[in-house]
Amino acid sequence: MRGLRPRAGADNSEAETMNPVVKVRRVRASSMALPRYQSAQAAGIDLVADIEVSLEIVPMARAAVTTGIAVEIPSGFEGQVRPRSGRALQEGLALINSPGTIDADYRGEIKVLLVNLGEAPITIKPGDRIAQLVIAPVARAELVEVDELESSSRGGGGFGHTGR
Repeated sequence: MRGLRPRAGADNSEAETMNPVVKVRRVRASSMALPRYQSAQAAGIDLVADIEVSLEIVPMARAAVTTGIAVEIPSGFEGQVRPRSGRALQEGLALINSPGTIDADYRGEIKVLLVNLGEAPITIKPGDRIAQLVIAPVARAELVEVDELESSSRGGGGFGHTGR
């Protein structure tokens, strides 16, 4: 598959894990560090606020915060923009659409759609880690129109139908 390379230290066996190569381009001059994993086993790459001045988000307000980067994700993968758990718990900082999807063919700047669900204003400072980007494989389904669907034990029950 194009855009993949063997995991470092892999033995080149058929079962080896492949890591997608994601190209990153700065969309403007910036002193911000490029996104990176914060630990050896982290699933997400931290995205930072590439803003010139601090931004205050009052309770229940939304903001599209720029990251200063665009990416080229290989075909067969997507980027999932997810909230950072610490800020969500401590401040109520969340993503409006979580996860946000970055398609493999999107080349524009990544913007993080934040919402303040807390009770106090949240200040986003230049360079703050505001979200994480997880690169994940994508399965493309073939949709087939039918007159009826096969029955299941659940049926049409939803929205808490299976209990707590």
